[in-house]
This record gives sequence, structure tokens and C-alpha cells, in this order.
Amino acid sequence: MINEKFLGFNGFVWFVGVVEARNDPTYTGRLKVRALGHHTGDKNILPTADLPWSQVMLPVTAAGITGLGQSPSGLVEGSWVLGYFRDADARQEPVIMGSLPGRPSELANTSKGFYDPNGVYPKYKNEPDTNRLAVNLKDGDTETNPHLSLTLRRATRITGVATADFNPVTAADGSAIAGSDGDTFDQPTIPFAAVYPRNHVYESESGHIQEYDDTPDNERIHERHRTGTSYEIDKDGNKVEIIKGESYRLLSNKEQVQIQGQSDITIGGRHKVFINKDGATDNHYDIQIGPNANINIQVDKGDVNLVTVDGKINVNSGGDYNVKVGGDYNMTVAGSRSVTVEGTTTDNTTGNVIHRGARIDLNP
Repeated sequence: MINEKFLGFNGFVWFVGVVEARNDPTYTGRLKVRALGHHTGDKNILPTADLPWSQVMLPVTAAGITGLGQSPSGLVEGSWVLGYFRDADARQEPVIMGSLPGRPSELANTSKGFYDPNGVYPKYKNEPDTNRLAVNLKDGDTETNPHLSLTLRRATRITGVATADFNPVTAADGSAIAGSDGDTFDQPTIPFAAVYPRNHVYESESGHIQEYDDTPDNERIHERHRTGTSYEIDKDGNKVEIIKGESYRLLSNKEQVQIQGQSDITIGGRHKVFINKDGATDNHYDIQIGPNANINIQVDKGDVNLVTVDGKINVNSGGDYNVKVGGDYNMTVAGSRSVTVEGTTTDNTTGNVIHRGARIDLNP
């Protein structure tokens, strides 16, 4: 038999209340709500555990089935909500339609009803429940209550990162090889300048943050993990990405990258590149430098080692081939050595010249 009051046939029974529990044993996102005027605030008479479970009405952007869309709701203990009893006067089947943010005048009193029993929320009093990143309260040009994440981002901004420095040298033929002075670069300043109500903010309980800032002339996108790993896109489309831990990028197919400007890479540890891991043919490592530029390699203290396990080393120079050795020049050849010079050969030795062989032929 159908109850004619079911779902408001003879009017809705509305309520405003406070969420006191959300550990729903059925995992369907239900909450326990203490409703003003319907439930006493005396927890000795009506403990939180005895409150009826309230179903949460989700927006149409959440399918509410098979885990699709956002789940569970974002409500926490201490949230003020609006709803109705779908069983009307029986008031045992509450439905939550939405939350009611405000401006708390006091923190939670865990001994009373209509408060967060855990004493966590609200975190602040005498300020709006709206996220501090969205409000950005100021006294003149000074932020009065900056969000903790914003303070941390400014305090941990990275500056003075050194780039490669190549010292000028003189080649064996006396020509000068120009140096390339290293410089430093800084992480750009934090471009936060939100104006209420343009900055749309989502923050989770542990501190994960998303910002979609539509403040005129300061439009940004910012996403941040509670550890500080984040990315931010400023009004000009510049992107800053910060990774506080390790980073892994695994591609199942090819990658193509174009950089139209400059690129500086500074690595504090080692750097390894493994090409053609599976030994396929024609998977070469090709480097091409355009006109009027050099390849400069400088080892401050250490060796430059070039080894082929099975293959040749070929050097083709379109101009001069200059080698300048500060110490000894040692060469070991397991086979024959052949040198063809189409011009003049000049050997200048300040010490002795020694040639040893089973037979030495001069102009045979």
C-alpha cells in the first residue's frame, strides 16, 4: 500500500542540521545528521550513534551508480546541511539536498550535539567557510589570512639553479674555442592574485587543492598534492611543475617533442641513456647541430671514455682535426696502422725519436 505522504504528496517535512558521522557501514555515502527542531542536542538522550542514516542527493554530474562520478559526497562532520524527510512525519528517512556554508562563531564542542564530535571542524572561527584561496582577504595590499599552502609555496620557491659553464680553451692549432658562460635561473614567482568570487577552489580534507582562477588578467590553473607536488599555469600560459618525490613517465609508443626556444637541464646526480635496448636494426642515436653552433663537452675532473664493444669508431672532419694533449699520448693498435697524408707531414719533437720494428722501410 502506498503512503500518500511518500515523497511529499501532502507536503515536505524540511530540516536543517549538522553532520555528526559519515562512516556508513554500507559504503553508500550516508551520513548521520542531527536536525534542528527534530532532534535534541543532548547527546545523553540522543547519542550520535542513534541518529538515523541520511541519504545524500548527488548532482546530475554524478551517475550515482557503479562508482561513476564523484563519490562519496564532500560533506564532513560539522557540515551544516539542508534536507527533507522522505517518510514525512515518521522522520526516519532523511535526504540531504545540500550544504549550508556560513561564518562560524565558535569551534566544535564535542560534548554537545550539533557539533563535530571529533572536534576537527570548523578549523577557524569568525571567518567565512569559503576557502581562503577563494576569499583572499586583504587589509590594503596585505593578505590577512593567507592559505597555508600559499605560504609554503612562497617559502620553498627555488632560486639560483646553475646551468652548464664551458670554459674557453685554445686548440692545438692556436685557434680560440669560445666559452659559454653558465648562468642561473629561478622558479617564477607565485602568480596568485585571486579576487573573490572569481577563484573556484576545491580542497580535500588532507590538503589536496585544485584552483580554477578566473580573476581578470590573472587567470590561472593550479593543482597541488598535499606534499607540495604541483603544477600551475599562469595567465600567459606559462607552466611550472614541481615534483617533491620521484617522477616516472612510461610510454607504450613513440614520443615527439618540439622546443622552439632554449632548454637548460641541471642534474644533481647521474644521468643514463639506453638506446635500442632490444637490439633492433637501424635504431640509431642521432644528434644534429645546425649551422654556426658547436658541441661543447667539459669534464671538470674525470675522464671522457668512448668504447665500442663490437664495431668501429669513425671520425670525419670537414675541416682541421686538432688534438691537444696535456700529458702523454698513448695509442695501442692490435692490427695494422695506416696513415695517408696528401700534404706535408711535420713532426716536431723536443726529445728523442725512437722507431722500433722488425724492419723499417723508408721510401721503398
